[in-house]
Amino acid sequence: MNHLVTLLLATSLVMNACNAQDPPEAYCGDMGTLKVGDEAPKFKTADIHGNVLDLAELTKDKQVVLVFYRGAWCPYCNKHMSHLQDSLAFIEAKHAVVIAVSPELPESAEDIIATSGATFSVVHDEGYSIMCAYGTAFEMPKARRSMLKLAGLNVDKANGNEDGVLPVPATFIISTDGRIKAVHFDPNYKERMSVKDILSALEG
Repeated sequence: MNHLVTLLLATSLVMNACNAQDPPEAYCGDMGTLKVGDEAPKFKTADIHGNVLDLAELTKDKQVVLVFYRGAWCPYCNKHMSHLQDSLAFIEAKHAVVIAVSPELPESAEDIIATSGATFSVVHDEGYSIMCAYGTAFEMPKARRSMLKLAGLNVDKANGNEDGVLPVPATFIISTDGRIKAVHFDPNYKERMSVKDILSALEG
């Protein structure tokens, strides 16, 4: 009985923390300013397994599906990553690669890889350079992070700091000309670009 009460309380805390929809406070620069037709900000980094990812090189012959996610602690992120993995063959058939970017540490990212089965590249955006370049970085209030922590979801531990910086879970489709051909940017973390819309954008 006590276990059930604890579980219900934890679930309530998670829902209360997650359902709050205050406008996000930008961490760096302006948020959501990149539009279709803009040149995609270049980056060169490595995924958590050490594979080098150079956007300029990738877009010479591939389209790029650039996805920002909050962390393995976020059930909506896990669901979206699973959907991407389930449809990865269809995405790759459009001559595209998927890159998922998050501020969480590599060891935390391994959890979402295990849950979703993701075989595409997952990047730990140390210093938030990619998030800032794409205008997705914001600060989650400490009070909300504390509520999540009470429910067993430790955002600060996952990210390895107390900055509270997370990305709006945006998706950018980048063409072989290096320009953005589709954008999904919604501060409501529950809303993600569907695989159907991703495939449609890759086709166009």
